[in-house]
Amino acid sequence: MTNKNHPSESTFKSGVKILKIQYLEHLEIEKNRSPKTMENYGRYLDRFFQFAKVSNPSGITEDLIRQYRLHLNRLRDKDGNTLKKVTQNYHIIALRNFLKYLAKRDIKSVAAEKVELGKQEDREVTFLEADELERLLKSPEGTNLDVLRDRAVLGTLFSTGMRVSELCSLDRDKIDITRGELSIRGKGGKIRVVFLSDEAKEDIKQYIGKRSDIDEALFIRIPLSKASGSFGKESNLRLTPRSIQRIVEKYATKAGIVGKNVSPHTLRHSYATDLLRNGADIRSVQSLLGHSSVTTTQIYTHVTDKQLREVHKKFHNKK
Repeated sequence: MTNKNHPSESTFKSGVKILKIQYLEHLEIEKNRSPKTMENYGRYLDRFFQFAKVSNPSGITEDLIRQYRLHLNRLRDKDGNTLKKVTQNYHIIALRNFLKYLAKRDIKSVAAEKVELGKQEDREVTFLEADELERLLKSPEGTNLDVLRDRAVLGTLFSTGMRVSELCSLDRDKIDITRGELSIRGKGGKIRVVFLSDEAKEDIKQYIGKRSDIDEALFIRIPLSKASGSFGKESNLRLTPRSIQRIVEKYATKAGIVGKNVSPHTLRHSYATDLLRNGADIRSVQSLLGHSSVTTTQIYTHVTDKQLREVHKKFHNKK
């Protein structure tokens, strides 16, 4: 016999689960969200519905959400670790946006405005200091094609601040090396312009000049036998984000950078930090990074005020 308070799986599927599917389709079509975003939102909402056991949106109440938040806060993985506050908030953001979608369709449920995000710890930003950056960017040594590629990868990441997924999607015929600028499509399909440093332009020019393949991708996988620049009929040469990750890790180790987990995103953080330390305003940095909200960019401000040390030295403990 089915418990009246716990609807059957078939009832569950015929109610909120269909609305969830329609919501994800809305994200795909109207909001142009990436497949990864839809995958994450789907997973977060599934966790909520598995906990809530509601068959109708009207069954979602403030008290139910409060119980769910307690559930998230007490969840532990196989190693006994709890969910980070930021991860818990990702779950709540997905739920809140789902509720906004229901309200837009005049489907009765709890108001999204009544669901507040929990206070989370400050996000830790890992970035490289000037001497570490110099060692890293100079660490690919030699003239083999793979070395030229790796030098161009590191230089492009730092001079543009682009995300690793954006870097992987670059095509070489879209790069204007002379002007040193390119348009990239970021999160949510938003297009922004990024700029190459003189060093990055030269690195890309040398790398492309030595390639003999016809693959459209800018950064490609190079079989060991082809490191000299000779290619046969290879397919699927475009580098993946994981490949870029391995390249960055390899040269961070070679550069002797210790105590920091250096990733492609570390170079993005270093780019933003470098701009702000040298006087760029936060709105400009927001645009260059492709952040939809300046709040996201503000994670850098607490580590970039170069005047604080000077103020402390000038005014503290004077006799």
